[in-house]
Amino acid sequence: MNTAKSIVLDAEKRLENASTVEHIEQVRVDILGKKGALTELLKGLGKLSAEERPSAGQAINAAKQNLIRLLDEKREQLAEGTRQKALISTAIDVTMPGRGRTNGSAHPVSQVQAKIEDLFHHVGFEVARGPEIEDEYHNFEALNIPKHHPARAMHDTFYFKPDLLLRTHTSPVQIRVMKEKTLPIRIIAPGRVYRCDYDQTHSPMFHQVEGLWIDERATMAELKGMLNSFLLAFFERDDLEIRYRPSYFPFTEPSMEVDIKLPSAHGLSGWLEVLGCGMVHPNVLTNVGLDPEQCSGFAFGMGVERLAMLKYGISDLRHFFENDLRFLGQF
Repeated sequence: MNTAKSIVLDAEKRLENASTVEHIEQVRVDILGKKGALTELLKGLGKLSAEERPSAGQAINAAKQNLIRLLDEKREQLAEGTRQKALISTAIDVTMPGRGRTNGSAHPVSQVQAKIEDLFHHVGFEVARGPEIEDEYHNFEALNIPKHHPARAMHDTFYFKPDLLLRTHTSPVQIRVMKEKTLPIRIIAPGRVYRCDYDQTHSPMFHQVEGLWIDERATMAELKGMLNSFLLAFFERDDLEIRYRPSYFPFTEPSMEVDIKLPSAHGLSGWLEVLGCGMVHPNVLTNVGLDPEQCSGFAFGMGVERLAMLKYGISDLRHFFENDLRFLGQF
């Protein structure tokens, strides 16, 4: 009994001076390990007489429980000290001035798309939206795009199944609207579109805004007048030069491309193509159940990122998708 008590007293003194978890563990091993002092006492119980064993065993077990309690208390004491040091080292001085917080804003592409929508809304256009996963009929056939057209090739279009694909333009929205609405129709169709292309000026996912005006009598003169007004308002420049060139699109006839010339101070020079347009092809009107003899219309389409690049003088389309806050923070 005296030996067990002296072992515990010695352990208690060692624990008072212990400053690390490793020191505590060493005390445990020296006393309760396989070759520890109390363990050796337990092994020696067999050498005692039958009368001495019960009291000796009780004394050793009491010493063991007492030591386990001392070990737990010391561990908790060290842990509490560590917690207090951490609290002191990470304390917040509430009297210090704040770091400030910057305001977020809409992405530049979203800002440009919203501006386009707003300008056309003011001249009577409604916003129409449609699915991004389309079938070949709405994306190609109804728009007078034949099966042999390069735009339908797999190297230009993301296909899921033979008849399902990611839309390559928002023109399918025009087909759906013409089938559902009665004349007059005046809509714009903004949204994401997808093509197999990626470089400094192209992205596999980008944004388009396409417009459609169908009435009993819509003219090329109205189309040009409206687009002129839009471009002058969008770029906010009275000195903007605009020109129209003959072009070809399967869904319009005649077709045109529109170029602009920005002042050299903008960092760009020469004529730059900004959108395509034309009178809706009679085949497209027939495909949606309209009589080309009774109505006519015009359509136009533009890339939102391209307009944003020209408006802000950005040379690389990829800046819009890299999420660099130094770039985005300018808008």
